[in-house]
Amino acid sequence: MADLDFFFDPVCPWAWITSRWVTEVQQLRDYNVAWKFISLKILNQDTMDYASMPAGYKEVHAAGTSGLRVAAKARSVAGNDAVAKVYTALGTSLHNKQERELFVADIEGHIASLLKSAGLPVEWASAVNDETFDRLIADETAIALERTGKDVGTPIITFNPGGLKEASFFGPVI
Repeated sequence: MADLDFFFDPVCPWAWITSRWVTEVQQLRDYNVAWKFISLKILNQDTMDYASMPAGYKEVHAAGTSGLRVAAKARSVAGNDAVAKVYTALGTSLHNKQERELFVADIEGHIASLLKSAGLPVEWASAVNDETFDRLIADETAIALERTGKDVGTPIITFNPGGLKEASFFGPVI
């Protein structure tokens, strides 16, 4: 059982920064982290006025869903550690290297390149369009919101998930 559930959308910079802190703590304290999905596209579908947002905002949220589909494929084939590796590849590209335009322009091709560079199966990139993973993404998003309430974003972190002292919160740890 995980010591910590970490709910992320790969396009969220706050989730990315917090995830790097979590991975550092994970290595230092031998924490078991379960990487879970929360979709900004789903969170904002009823409230976001994309017309008032910067150009490309809606497309970036859609790219986040595509990235989550690839991470879900990784989990279905190779487990939780594969999700962490996919997230690291996506996050490094999106946030450290500022390659958002590449995601939007050719998401499947770009993710295939990232997977190859990370030593992961390139064929996982085809999951960007695989809507069969959308139910899992929606279900995990719902779990995250049940734990924290609905007026949140990413990341959401749950300590001691399923335990008597389970505690969840929203927000970056920076």
